[in-house]
Amino acid sequence: MSNPTPQPASPPRALRWAVAGSVVVMIAAGGLFYYASQLAASKRQTNHNEIAVTIRAHACEPNALTVPAGRASFRIINRSDRAVEWEILDGVLVVEERENIAPGLSQVINANLLPGDYAITCGLLSNPRGTLHVTPTAESDAQAKAKPSMVAFIGPLSEFRVYLSGQGSALIKAATSLQHAIDTGDLTQAQALYVPAREAYQRLAPASQRLAELDNAINARADYFEKREQDPAFSGFHRLEYGLFQQRSLDGLAPIAQRLVTDVTTLKQQLLAQSLPPEQLVGIVVRNLHSLADARATSGEEERYSHTDLNGFAANLHAAHKVVDLMRPLLSKSAANLLLNLDSALAAFDAELAGFKSGNTYSTYDRITADQRQQIADKAKALAAALDGIDPALGLSGLQ
Repeated sequence: MSNPTPQPASPPRALRWAVAGSVVVMIAAGGLFYYASQLAASKRQTNHNEIAVTIRAHACEPNALTVPAGRASFRIINRSDRAVEWEILDGVLVVEERENIAPGLSQVINANLLPGDYAITCGLLSNPRGTLHVTPTAESDAQAKAKPSMVAFIGPLSEFRVYLSGQGSALIKAATSLQHAIDTGDLTQAQALYVPAREAYQRLAPASQRLAELDNAINARADYFEKREQDPAFSGFHRLEYGLFQQRSLDGLAPIAQRLVTDVTTLKQQLLAQSLPPEQLVGIVVRNLHSLADARATSGEEERYSHTDLNGFAANLHAAHKVVDLMRPLLSKSAANLLLNLDSALAAFDAELAGFKSGNTYSTYDRITADQRQQIADKAKALAAALDGIDPALGLSGLQ
């Protein structure tokens, strides 16, 4: 009698599950690849109008640009070995900028440009400047003709001028006191007086950052100089900060302090001499807050030797409060809901900083955690977003 043909053994259950699992993984991987491809394609479509500018060690590529008037987006790619900035300048005035672009990373600058010729700063302060030519369009011509009446803004702009004058005088007084302490050889007193002098400058920072050359002399960090802290051109507040808090020495600081007093005196004069269009009053504060959120609040590099960043944040917020108060009568009539959002964002930022304050003293920034720094950045961005609604609400959008 013949034996029955043996039946093949069923694969073990674990093997069957393994095969099924592999199929599922392959399907999921295919789906993820398709999703990533679509996302990348969507991103390329979204960013196809961006103008790429690459910062090298000693120049930008390209260093000459031509764009039509209106909104333009520039993607600034940092291929140098240090954190740098990129600015668009109209004469001595900063139109738009981005600070602390980290090596190997990029940031986008959105600018609303009027027809004309502009200069570009690129990386180190010693680098050659580039050019930006903005050509007129039918839309820019129409906007120039449709510009709203400036009568309603005379009051706020005049009051802001008074604010600049008062804060400028306070800055000169504080810088002079700091110079005196350095001249008399009192390191401890000089360290104590650095903080109020720095705060006084930060309350003017949104306006003073429009004056590129003078702001660089007063406020540039060591990164923007070829030899960093050892560069002979490194001066201003951060050179004093480096000597007072890092080296803990007054050696060589007397001429730096003297020049600072001269520069802040000139700063007050130039701020009062420059006209500030109403469409830029809010914009300078928004730009300052974005700088705070994108760079200082996450890295703490602005006051890297003294770690007094929180004092600077509070001073920046002081300027934001002032601008909102100046615009309050106009907003209460035409944008009451926006005014509520602004007051809420201001209060939230106030409360965030107050949590790090004991008496009249803020915590040093080296004691602030990464999560806390991010919370500060989030509050700054929320306030900047609320402020961005002012110009459209008052008919000023598109005029910058």
